[in-house]
Amino acid sequence: MGDYSKAFELYQKAHKITEKVLPPNHPDLALSCNNIGGVYGSMGEYSTALEYYNKALKIQQEALPPTHPYLSDSFACIGGVHSAMGEYSKALEYYNKALKIRQEAFPPTHLSLAYSYNNIGGVYRSMGEYSKALEYYNKALKIQQEALPPTHPDLAPSFACIGGVHSTMGEYSKALEYYNKALKIQQEAFHPTHLSLAYSYNNIGEVYGSMGEYSKALEYYNKALKIQQEALPSTHPDFAYSYNNIGTVYFNMGEYSKALEYYNKALKIQQEAFPPTHLSLAYSYNNIGGVHNSMGDYSKALEYYNKALKIQKEALPPTHPDLAGSFTCIGGVHSTLGEYSKALEYYNQALKIRQKAFPPTHLSLAYSYNNIGEVYGSMGEYSKALQYYEKAHKIYEKALPSNHLHFGTSYNNMGLVYNNMGDYSKAFEFYEKAHQIKEKVLPPNHPDLATSYNNIGLVYNNMGDYSKAFEFYEKAHQIKEKVLPPNHPDLGLSYNNIGAVYNNMGEYSKALENYKKALKIRQEAFPATHLSLAYSYNNIGEVYGSMGEYSKALELYEKAHKIIEEALPPTHPDLASSFACIGGIQSSMGEYSKALEYYNQALKIRQEAFPPTHLSLAYSYNNIGEVYGSMGEYSKALEYYEKSLKIIEKALPSNHPDLATSYNNIGLVYDSMGDYSKALEFYEKSHKVKEKALPPNHPHLAISYGNIGQVYFKMGDYSKALIYSKKDFEITKQALPENHSDLAFPYNSFGRIYRSIKDYPKALENFEKCLSIRQKALPESHPYLALTYSNIGDVHRLMGNYEKALVFHEKALNIQENVQCDPTDCATTYINLGETYREMKDHSMALTYFEKGLEIREKKLRKNHPDLAVVYHNMAKLYLASRKYSMAMTNIQQAVKIAEEKLPSTHADLLKYKETFEKIQKKM
Repeated sequence: MGDYSKAFELYQKAHKITEKVLPPNHPDLALSCNNIGGVYGSMGEYSTALEYYNKALKIQQEALPPTHPYLSDSFACIGGVHSAMGEYSKALEYYNKALKIRQEAFPPTHLSLAYSYNNIGGVYRSMGEYSKALEYYNKALKIQQEALPPTHPDLAPSFACIGGVHSTMGEYSKALEYYNKALKIQQEAFHPTHLSLAYSYNNIGEVYGSMGEYSKALEYYNKALKIQQEALPSTHPDFAYSYNNIGTVYFNMGEYSKALEYYNKALKIQQEAFPPTHLSLAYSYNNIGGVHNSMGDYSKALEYYNKALKIQKEALPPTHPDLAGSFTCIGGVHSTLGEYSKALEYYNQALKIRQKAFPPTHLSLAYSYNNIGEVYGSMGEYSKALQYYEKAHKIYEKALPSNHLHFGTSYNNMGLVYNNMGDYSKAFEFYEKAHQIKEKVLPPNHPDLATSYNNIGLVYNNMGDYSKAFEFYEKAHQIKEKVLPPNHPDLGLSYNNIGAVYNNMGEYSKALENYKKALKIRQEAFPATHLSLAYSYNNIGEVYGSMGEYSKALELYEKAHKIIEEALPPTHPDLASSFACIGGIQSSMGEYSKALEYYNQALKIRQEAFPPTHLSLAYSYNNIGEVYGSMGEYSKALEYYEKSLKIIEKALPSNHPDLATSYNNIGLVYDSMGDYSKALEFYEKSHKVKEKALPPNHPHLAISYGNIGQVYFKMGDYSKALIYSKKDFEITKQALPENHSDLAFPYNSFGRIYRSIKDYPKALENFEKCLSIRQKALPESHPYLALTYSNIGDVHRLMGNYEKALVFHEKALNIQENVQCDPTDCATTYINLGETYREMKDHSMALTYFEKGLEIREKKLRKNHPDLAVVYHNMAKLYLASRKYSMAMTNIQQAVKIAEEKLPSTHADLLKYKETFEKIQKKM
């Protein structure tokens, strides 16, 4: 009945009577000591249990011959305590002593030998030596089948033991076969409310839980619970076992409040039934900690994990495997919090215990290696991560059948590292291996299959094959919709993945729809401060950023940031990412000083959290470099881009796409500086990396062709510029849907080229195609539409259609003056308007707009930015036409001075400014 205090009280009374009436070495006293030891063992007080068992053994050794069966019982009891304490070699030593006595005392088919074989099999199972465990369990079963009728209840536990090993090995159909055999015997032998049936129902429920068939798992767990409610008092510890099982199903279903309800029920019973240091309480504390961890309440998670650890430290020897479990839980929280050194400290403590407690091929060591590998992966130390994942994999190869699910986990882990390393073919290879195992072992609607489909979808997404990515994400989503409740966080993740593909495809309304579905689920499943909500806000913010709705994007990024600040320590990498998101929007809005402030905050966190060669620092340096580039501070931009490149070259393989991005960024600076040969050199380096790393129709290759074409355009080599722009167009057309906003870029390039070769009708045609795509794909107030209106206006100016030019420039201004966007774009439109009015000989209006453009650029850009030189040159030409030669000279001198400081001596703009300078000089 689980009433240990009463049992203890009665055994103690019996023991006192026995002590009074019997001599001190009488065998019955030993029996009495064994009974008391049994109660202490059930209460988790193992040292006291051992004390009584050893008293019993001592009496028996004095009173009985050394081969007497009673001694074997004591040896078995002592072996059981050592097994519970994780001292498996000692457990085997005592169980083998018991077996030896029984082999001498009984015939080989005696049931006592079967009990010994079962005990030894249990130790081997705990040690992860499953083939040996099965060998001993089958020996026991063979004896019982010969000695007992086929419906005898003692056969059921043997079938259950064998089923348990098959379950641990991931052989679920075999596990169910043996558990059902046990159940069938119990149903024939016992009343339907007998507790033995409850144990079988619990075993079967556990297998269904492992198979992801949660409704079936609950069905069997509830059957077990119903029997216990009829057969046991309401405070019996077996209820705690059932409540914990049901809680675990709800936990896996993402129903965290229900999981907590059942885990707390279990804890309440255990607190009433056991002393406060009983190990069962530690088990419940760990379960409750796990729920709080999943709910993002990390301080509570740590509180419960530490409660569990405290009990285990008091109750168990320092090398007990259960301590390793608690160290692992605590390490997991620190890993989530980005406290990687602490995470490694706890994971290594767990590993150390497991290395002492288990043989080198035990699965627990593999779990430790996987955990450590995951931390190194998060730290960007991919070679170390692979090293630990491969250690785990080697253990699986020795310990498990080749189709065990753990191999799927192993292949997934390695696939993730290769994915992060940009080695997509290897990532795909490992994810496929994982998927093949899962397809063989699991039912077709198991959530782990959905995870597999997600992983494969992720690789296709990274490879730019969005239709395939979508196909696999949809497969994953369909499984989750069938097996999970509608508010399960994994469904949120599924919507999130689908949203990401739509975002990459430029289908922003669909991306928003899916991201908002993900957010809604997370709002229902988690508290308002859960990190998942922050990630959702960031995703939605990113879409608004792509749509040019910067104020909305900023609002969402700041919501996310607030959650992250509350939930995580101030040096957590996710906080750095949040600062980077806000910095990115500030940069898009032309708020460069603010952008730098946020990017530097991100950098500071990453410098504290990671080693100096971590990729996150490279991304920070890239971001900062980009802002300096936009500010015309090209030497600073190069300095940061080169810092980034140095890290990337050390940390990643030579064909990683991030290396291509780095070369591209450096090329962009040289491009802006007018150093076209250097720009080409870096753009081509970037392109070569992409050709190796990406499929031939990846959108990033189109960007490369576009950049190379742009350099040839600036060099005045319009035929080459056209060739590369067409290559850009062909890939973009193949890779993206027809209404994707990125299709506008090649048309924009064509328009610029035709404008430069004075083929204005063709220029206009292409700019209008560009406009048509952007009008369909983007909101009507998007900054890109403004830029396109301005380009169309500029062509009309060149064609002498000044009224039309003014209309389109005004359309551009209508967006730029009323929407929060980069003020420097607005400055460009003012300058274009100024040029139009200059050609219309309306010098006062021209001057008004030139001055408006200049005022913005002077505020937003450094005083020697090349874009300022452009305005000074325009104003010089205007003053020249107005015969205000001294004003013209002042402006042209400023233009020449900036160009000489910032541009190479052969730059076309510098040559143009010098030519204007000479014209003005002649007039003076």
